[in-house]
Amino acid sequence: MTYLIYIAAALAEIAGCFSFWAWWRLAKSPLWLVPGLVSLALFGFLLALVETNAAGRAYAAYGGIYIAASLAWLWLVEGVRPDRWDLGGAALCIVGASVILLAPRA
Repeated sequence: MTYLIYIAAALAEIAGCFSFWAWWRLAKSPLWLVPGLVSLALFGFLLALVETNAAGRAYAAYGGIYIAASLAWLWLVEGVRPDRWDLGGAALCIVGASVILLAPRA
């Protein structure tokens, strides 16, 4: 379930940040910021749902998922296909996030 929460949080964060990118860099209407702010609030809420005893650990593991989700956004929304280096780096990040998430702890 944690991975699903992380994926949903990543999509919310990326969509929220993209609304600012679209407004600032693509000259879209300032109204793009409204759903962006809602999306960023949803991101914060979702990340708080992760079952862990330390926020920093939740954020660290989330980072790997965020990287992979960002490359999916690159491909699906922006139409730029990730290259093998992007995919290899994302795979390393997923492995790292999994080590953080799944490590046995007392």
